[in-house]
Amino acid sequence: MRILVGNHIDPSIRERGDMRAWTQRLLWFARPGDLLILCCEPDPAFVDYALARTGVKREELTMLAAPAGAWGDKLLDPASLTVPAFVEQVRAALGPAGTGAVSEVFALWPSAAVARLADALGVADLFPGAAFFSQGGGEIGNSKANFRALAAAAGVPILPGRVCRSRAEAIEATGVLLKSSVAGAVVVKQAHNGAGVGNQLLVRDPEMAVGHVGARHLHHLAPGPDGIAAYWAGRWPWASGEDRWPVVIEEFAPGADAVYSEHYASDAGTRATETGRLLYVGRRLSHQVVPLDGVSGPVRAALLDGGRRLAEAYRSFGYRGYLSADALILPDGSVVFTEVNAQVSGSLHIYQSIAHGIVDVTAAPARQVVEYHVPPTWTVPSFTAFLTALDELGLAYDPVSRTGVIVSMPAIPLAPGEPVQFVFCLAYDPAEGHADAFDRLDAHFASVPAGTYDASQHVGTGAVSFSS
Repeated sequence: MRILVGNHIDPSIRERGDMRAWTQRLLWFARPGDLLILCCEPDPAFVDYALARTGVKREELTMLAAPAGAWGDKLLDPASLTVPAFVEQVRAALGPAGTGAVSEVFALWPSAAVARLADALGVADLFPGAAFFSQGGGEIGNSKANFRALAAAAGVPILPGRVCRSRAEAIEATGVLLKSSVAGAVVVKQAHNGAGVGNQLLVRDPEMAVGHVGARHLHHLAPGPDGIAAYWAGRWPWASGEDRWPVVIEEFAPGADAVYSEHYASDAGTRATETGRLLYVGRRLSHQVVPLDGVSGPVRAALLDGGRRLAEAYRSFGYRGYLSADALILPDGSVVFTEVNAQVSGSLHIYQSIAHGIVDVTAAPARQVVEYHVPPTWTVPSFTAFLTALDELGLAYDPVSRTGVIVSMPAIPLAPGEPVQFVFCLAYDPAEGHADAFDRLDAHFASVPAGTYDASQHVGTGAVSFSS
């Protein structure tokens, strides 16, 4: 039996909103006998859907909702994990064998609260990296600022840039990097954020092609030093989390291909688990593909070598578990690394559970898997409506042909009456590609004009934009 915890980044590090749907991807990792801890009762339709594809029976799992904390049932409050009554509820759910039946504690986010729960249950030794995580190691391992120092120490190539701890330093670094940048642009990165949401691209040339870039926010700098100073006067609080975290500023690399190399760090060493590609449309993360294809042997070797060295560096200071080393393939074929996500990333369920576990991409005939985010131009009313459309379009996953759509997480609206936002995987023949299947879904669901939303917005309408 394993204890699986469906948490997300600790709110003390970065505030998140409604994460009910995203954390229910925990179901893809469940095996018979496991105990799952979530922030709420899981969506029953998604439970049935996911388990029907993994072959795990509902009665073979125990699912517990942690006590509602500061965020209600929308996000697992770390403090809820060690409420004494809940600890006893977990202990009782382990059955007659008690903690002796536990083989591992697994969490989506390496929280100190999970280490405390494991300790309270007497199974801290079964949560890999528990000693490190109990002292706040999750924040250390997931800081983009710390990444630059660790990558430099490991001899891993990174883009020219600086880690800044004051607005004055950011102003000076921006000016220096803009002068040396061939593109005349830099990327500002929050220390803690993901999928490009915490990145802002600063450009001098408003005509520069930036749609493929993983920077949700865009700013056209006014000329000269005054433009830089004005930018940081308004954006330092956002970038630094109100002076809580350092800020990373890097040269912008136009025309780069975003890829990643995932690894697992254990007491015995590290091992590569998968490589993949990230694709952005309108500066929003659109889809990712596994396994990685279309790269030369030297590029693949550089990606794996840099990822390995980073995994070993993170392992050396105590990190244990999965980690993703994100990188860019530059137009000249060189590989530079941009960050490490020392957590269960948004890629693990795609390649481990779906691509390898269900589709078996290593078998003949060849298959690949792409996971799409529902575009902001789509209006999907419900999970059921999406499944119905898949059947009507002939796009539901077919285990015989090993092609079709597998919905990766429940479709839960963030607010009453809003269209649902979720992700779905599409298994396909690499020789045919995935564009045709996506285009058919796009024709069915697209109803929001592209000009009515901004890439900075979380969904299609109604959010504040940081572009200018």
